[in-house]
Amino acid sequence: MQKLTLKQKNIFEFIRKSIDKKNENPTSYRLQKEMIEQGYEDSLKSVTQVIEALEKKDLIKRDSKRKIYLIENNNYANLKNIFSIPVYGLASCGEALAFANDNVDGYLQASKRLFQREKTDKLFAVKALGDSMDKDKIDNGDYIIFEKYENQGNLEGKIVVAVINGMATIKRFKKVEKGLIGLFPNSSNDFHQPIYIHEEDSILIAGVFKKVLPVAFTSL
Repeated sequence: MQKLTLKQKNIFEFIRKSIDKKNENPTSYRLQKEMIEQGYEDSLKSVTQVIEALEKKDLIKRDSKRKIYLIENNNYANLKNIFSIPVYGLASCGEALAFANDNVDGYLQASKRLFQREKTDKLFAVKALGDSMDKDKIDNGDYIIFEKYENQGNLEGKIVVAVINGMATIKRFKKVEKGLIGLFPNSSNDFHQPIYIHEEDSILIAGVFKKVLPVAFTSL
C-alpha cells in the first residue's frame, strides 16, 4: 500500500468527494477553486504538485483535457469497507471555548464494520479538548465520532456536540425543567460544571455521539 502524506490524503479524498458529488471530473484549476470555496488555502501550484505526486503513485490519471480520474487499485486504502470521516476541528470538553469550525480539517479513514448500524455519510469527527467527559471514556485529544443531528429522535441523556454562539462543546444533554436545558459534564475533575441554557437560546445540536477513536490509534 502506498504511503501518502497528510496533504496527499486530504486532496485525494477531496478529489473523490468532488467527483461523487458533481458526477464530473475536475481539472487541477477547478479542484483548487473548489478547495478555496470550502476554506482550504492551498495555491494552484501546491495542488498541482500533489496531483502530480498522486499520478506517480498510480492513484489518479489525467486525460488530454487535464481532467482528473481516480484509478481503482490496491495502492491506497480504497476498499469497499473503508470510508472517510470528515474532521471538523476542535470541541471543548470543558467550557464552550473551542470555535466550531465549518471547514473540514482532514479525514479519518475507518472501517464500515465499526459503524454497521450507522449511516456513514452522516458521520463526522471532532477532536476533544479537556477532561470533563473522561468518565465516558472521552479523553483529551481523542477523535469523537458523531452523527449529524437533523431533529431525529429524543436527545434526553445522550452525549452531544453543541454549538453555543459559535462555540462547540461536548456534553450530556438533559432537560432540567420546562424551558431549561442542561449540558452536563461527566468528569473525575470536580472543577467542571454544567452549562444551563434556555430552549430559545442560540444553540445548535450539531451531532449525537457514536464512538470514540482514541488518539493513540489514529494517525492524523
